[in-house]
Amino acid sequence: MSLVVPNLVTLKDLCVGYDTPLISGINLKVGKGEVIAVLGPSGLGKTTLLRTIAGLVAPIDGEVEVNVPNRGGLGYIPQRLGLVRHSSVWTNVSLGAKVTGLKHHDRERRVAEAIEKMGLQDKITEPVRRLSGGQQRRVATARTIAQRPRLILADEFLGELDDENANQVLIAVLELVEQGSTLIMVEHHEERAIEIADRVWRITDGELVEESV
Repeated sequence: MSLVVPNLVTLKDLCVGYDTPLISGINLKVGKGEVIAVLGPSGLGKTTLLRTIAGLVAPIDGEVEVNVPNRGGLGYIPQRLGLVRHSSVWTNVSLGAKVTGLKHHDRERRVAEAIEKMGLQDKITEPVRRLSGGQQRRVATARTIAQRPRLILADEFLGELDDENANQVLIAVLELVEQGSTLIMVEHHEERAIEIADRVWRITDGELVEESV
């Protein structure tokens, strides 16, 4: 008998929004190792959908099931980054590794590796507030790489990056996918998103429609 592997994310009759619905009637499932791109114009609920899956916003209706470990299983790269601006690059990236419960030595190794992958070795002791917008975005991504979550929710995580840095960041995140992580990403650059995604979810007229790629 084959072992049935549960879906990583299951959305059942989901309606997301705040005072009023932004997207309704969502019924979708996401498996291990998938890359999902969420597309659509600004203001239609892409960020709210990610925040609802992350458990930061309560659904208006329906259910969200996320099957990941409680300690570090879900990683979220928000559009506004959520960095501790007065603290150093190292301290910010360490926050990702700390939630995993790893021993100190293993955490330190993960942090160093993540910072190197983002090309920020020369900024380790620099306060985040002194970095450019693109560098801060790489710090936020390094924080998630150090965490190595099963599910990565990324909101415009390639924004403010030139092509070279965007490619470097993308390679590092897709390495986690190759190791079994799942990525659900909001991305304004449609061509790039479609190129790397296994599936595309597009928001149209208050509905989330899956498109073939």
